[in-house]
Amino acid sequence: MSGKGRDDRRPHGELVADVLAVLWEAGKPLTAHQVNALLDKGLARTTTATILSRLYEKGTLRRSPTGRSFAYEPVEDAAGLVAGRMRRELESEPRRDLVLRRFVSSLSEGDEETLRRLLLEAEDEAEDDEAEGGSE
Repeated sequence: MSGKGRDDRRPHGELVADVLAVLWEAGKPLTAHQVNALLDKGLARTTTATILSRLYEKGTLRRSPTGRSFAYEPVEDAAGLVAGRMRRELESEPRRDLVLRRFVSSLSEGDEETLRRLLLEAEDEAEDDEAEGGSE
């Protein structure tokens, strides 16, 4: 039995978050060996390779062959990944209006103002796209 107690375990998702942070920071595709070296946590390369493979299977990463292994890179930046999770959560809820109402009511004034501004910008862009499409 390992001397590592349950309290010494990483919080769920911490290692995945660390792997993604390394890939976002690199800004280029990396192999499991390169990610593992940059993590510098003393992990087995196979542990890192498993995480990368699972993230690829979920669609979070894309990979390309490099030598006898793969190089991985994120499909989206951190904000895009969070937005995708938020969208999936919203889509899984039958009472979307209630979820949105509760979400908006929990926002800070600054976030609420940002959301209003973004909605207006999206509306303006949609109107511009509609006007361009109508003139062709």
